[in-house]
Amino acid sequence: MKIIFTLILLLINFVSLAQNPTSAFGKVDMADLQLKECDFEKDANAMVLFDKGDVYFDQDFTIIMERHKRIKIFNDKGKDAANIRIPYYGGNRAEYITDIQVETINDNNGKPEITKLERKLIYTETIDKFRNAIVFAFPNVKAGSIIEYKYRYQNLATLHLPDWYFQSYIPVKYSEIATEIPEELYYRNQTRVHQQYIKNTSESLSRTLGGGATARPTNFEKQIHALNNIPSLQDEPYMSSRNDNLQSILFHLTTIKPIGGFVRSVDTWAKIGGIVIDDEDFGGQLKRKLKGEEAIIEKAKTLKSDDEKIAYVFNEVKNRMKWNDDDEWYTNDGTVKAWEKQSGSSAEINLALFHLLKQIGLNAYPMILSTRDHGKVNYAYPFLYQFNRAVAYIPVDSAKYYILDATNKYNVYNETPSELLNSYGLFIDKGKKIYNLLFIEKKEPARQVIMVNAEIKPDSKMIGTAVINNTSYYKIQNVKLYKKDGEEKYKNHLKDDDNNITISSLKMENMDVDSLPLTQKLDFQLTLTGSDGGYIYFSPNLFTSLRSNPLLNETRATDIDFSYRSNYSINGAFKIPLGFKTEALPKSITLMMPDKSISFKRLVGEEDGVIHVSYMIKYNKVIYFKEDYPQLHEFYKKMHEMLNEQIVLKKA
Repeated sequence: MKIIFTLILLLINFVSLAQNPTSAFGKVDMADLQLKECDFEKDANAMVLFDKGDVYFDQDFTIIMERHKRIKIFNDKGKDAANIRIPYYGGNRAEYITDIQVETINDNNGKPEITKLERKLIYTETIDKFRNAIVFAFPNVKAGSIIEYKYRYQNLATLHLPDWYFQSYIPVKYSEIATEIPEELYYRNQTRVHQQYIKNTSESLSRTLGGGATARPTNFEKQIHALNNIPSLQDEPYMSSRNDNLQSILFHLTTIKPIGGFVRSVDTWAKIGGIVIDDEDFGGQLKRKLKGEEAIIEKAKTLKSDDEKIAYVFNEVKNRMKWNDDDEWYTNDGTVKAWEKQSGSSAEINLALFHLLKQIGLNAYPMILSTRDHGKVNYAYPFLYQFNRAVAYIPVDSAKYYILDATNKYNVYNETPSELLNSYGLFIDKGKKIYNLLFIEKKEPARQVIMVNAEIKPDSKMIGTAVINNTSYYKIQNVKLYKKDGEEKYKNHLKDDDNNITISSLKMENMDVDSLPLTQKLDFQLTLTGSDGGYIYFSPNLFTSLRSNPLLNETRATDIDFSYRSNYSINGAFKIPLGFKTEALPKSITLMMPDKSISFKRLVGEEDGVIHVSYMIKYNKVIYFKEDYPQLHEFYKKMHEMLNEQIVLKKA
C-alpha cells in the first residue's frame, strides 16, 4: 500500500509539472538546453517553452501584468525570435513597461552559461504621440540557445486588461494567463480558443486595497487559463488578420458596480462614438480650414452631379497627399499641418477629405473602422481599440454608399478598398447624436472576362490575340501592378511567368476612367511544349492567373476570406491546323459546391475546324469557416484539374 501511495504522489507531481513547466528567471533545466526539436512540430526553428502572465490590481487600482517568457532556439533560422518588440500606449503616460530583464542561456560543456543584456541596449521607440514600443535583441544567440525575458506592465489610465495570445508564429509548449479581478468590475471575455484547456480554474479570494483611511477589504475572482502544445500559426491563402485567428482571450470591461453605487455600463457604441467625436485629434479636426481649399471647393461646386464632385475632391486629396503608413483612427500632427506638408497619417488624409466634402455641401460623415490586417470589428464588444483607421462615409440611398479612403494612390472613389470589407464601421452624426455601426461589404461581384482568338500552327505554335476586361477590384489590382511594376513585369504577370508565351504588344484602355472597365488588348505567341510531330497539346487556360491551385494543403488552421464575390468568364476560339484533327476534347461539365456557393461550368465543342471553349466561375459567398475547408479543398482540386485539362490534336 505504501508503494502504491508513493507512486500516486509521484504521478500527481509529474502531471503538475507537465501542466506548469515554468521556473524562476535564470533557472533552466539542462534537458531544455539540450533539446533538439519541438516534439509536436518537428520542423519548427524555435519554440516558446513557456509564456506566463499574472494580471492583478495594485493598492491604487492600477492594472499590473508581470510577464515571463522563455524561448528555445533550435537552429540559425530560429534566431529571428530573438528580436523583441513590445508596443504600448506610453506617449500619454497611460501605460508603462518597467523592470525589464533580458538574458541568453547557452550550454557550456554541460553547464548553463548566462549572458545578460545591458540596460542601455534596451530601446524605447516612439511610434506616434500615443504609442511607444520597447525594442531589444538578445545577446550571444546561437543554435541551441534559450532566451528569456520578463517585464512589468502598468496601466494607470484605463481599466483595460491586456489581451492574451496563446498562439504565435512559432509553436508554444505552455502558455498561461492568470487574472485577479475585483468584484466591482465585470469583464466579458472574447475567447478564441479551440484547444482543450489544461488549466481552467476559478476561485474567490479577498485582500485589502488602498491604504490608511481608504483601505478596504475587496473580494476578487482569480482565474487561470492555460494551454499546452499549441501549434504555430502560419499565414495561409485568403487568411484574414492574424489577430482574428490566433488562439487568444480578449478582456472587455462592460460594467462597473461601485460599493453602494449603481451599476453603470462602461462601453456602448454610442459612448464610443461620443468619445471619438469629442476627441481633439478626431472631432476637433473636422472643421479646420485647409490652406488653399477655396480653389478646390469653388471648382467642385461647378460640377453637375454628386458623383462628379465626389470624384474630383477625392482625386485632389489622393494626388496631393502621401500616406506615411501611420494607421490609427486619431490624428498626430492634425489635418492642417499634414495638408501643408502634403503628407500624413490615414486619419489626417481622410479627415481632410471629409472636411472638403462637407464644404461643398455633400451628405458626408466621418467613420472609424478596421483594416483587414488589424482585425474584424466584433459587433458584440463595443471597444475603441478595435478600430485603426478613419475614412469618409457618404450614404447615397438605402442600398448604396461610398467608403472613401484616399491613402492609396490606386483607390477609386466608387469602390470600398478591399482591405476594409467584411467588417463594421462606426459612422458619426454629431448633430443628430447618431453613432451607428455599418457592415461593410461588396454585394456586386468583381468581373474578369477573357476572350482569346488564336490559330494553332502545324509546328506547335499558337498565334493569337486576347482581350481582357476587368471591373471593380480586378481593375484596381491590375492598374496598380501595371503602374508600379512597368509594362515588362506586367507582361510576366499576364503570362503567369510562362516563358513559352511571348506578348508582342499590349494596350491598356480606361485605366484612369473610374466608370469604365479596364480593357487590355494583346497579341501573343505560345510555344506548345510537349507536342511532337504527331500530336499537339494545349490548355485554353490562358491569361487567367488560375493555373495554380492556392488551396493545396490538406488541412487548414484559419477561416477563408475571399474579400469579395467574383465572376470569371474565359472564352476561346482555337483554329485547328491543316492536317490535324481532334483526338481528345475535355467534356462539358458543371461542378458545384454542396451549398451552391461556388459554381464552375465548362463548355467545349468543335465547329468548322475551330474549337470553342467557355469556362465560367461564380463566387456567391465570401467567408468560409475552417470547418468547411474539406469541401472547399476538394472543389478547388477538381476545378483546377478541369481548368488545366488539355486538348489533344492528332495528325491526320
